[in-house]
Amino acid sequence: MNNALTRRNFCAAALALAGAGASLAQVRSLGEAINKAGRQRMLSQRMAKAWMSLGQGIEVESARRVLEQSMALFDRQLTELKAFAPAGETRDTYAQLESSWSAYKMLLVGSAPAQSQGKALLDQAGQVLALANKGTGLYEQQSARPGAKLINIAGRQRMLSQRMAQFYLANAWNVDSAASQKEMAKAREEFIPALELLRNAPEATAEVRQTLALADGQWLFFDNALKSRSSSAKAAADVFVTSENLLQVMDQVTGLYTKILG
Repeated sequence: MNNALTRRNFCAAALALAGAGASLAQVRSLGEAINKAGRQRMLSQRMAKAWMSLGQGIEVESARRVLEQSMALFDRQLTELKAFAPAGETRDTYAQLESSWSAYKMLLVGSAPAQSQGKALLDQAGQVLALANKGTGLYEQQSARPGAKLINIAGRQRMLSQRMAQFYLANAWNVDSAASQKEMAKAREEFIPALELLRNAPEATAEVRQTLALADGQWLFFDNALKSRSSSAKAAADVFVTSENLLQVMDQVTGLYTKILG
């Protein structure tokens, strides 16, 4: 693997995602709501990945930046999504998410990452993910656009990229290893067919397919890193970096589908 290249790509990914919330200061359509709500799912897992990395001394500077940027973006998007949410189940879901996020935030920054807190952190990340996923689904249901599901699926790929990396790093730290290996494998099984679905959708433009071709290349690097049997810090760092690179491309795909269908 070309480490210089992957780390340059990682820097681009971090910058792109840091600016994602600032570029869209408010939710202006249901398509954007689905995109941002789906991004909250991803951030729940990306923050856990960064926390696991910090605890093991892996890509420390990058992991700290990812955690800080992800927390700020989650806060900003939560405010926007709450403001956009109609009364009823959607608004109630975001009130629940706000409460769960507060508890998660305390685990993320209340003390230095420690292996003994790893299981509690994974559990809380899962609760935030479940509520963010529910909110995304509710926004999809409210959209009359037939392609809204594709925005949701593309956005879910972002989350799966981070979920695989999160559980790889949890397993590397011996945090609930059996469950971590099982969840990592499950996320991988969901990710691969969804790529094909997005590629073969009638709504996929030439630009979408070109970007998905880039995703194929990044997925190859990431998947190879995940399959590494090494327990070295370098192997874990490769997972961290390649997951960021794949995330960048899948965020672009989700943005393209939002532009087309939102």
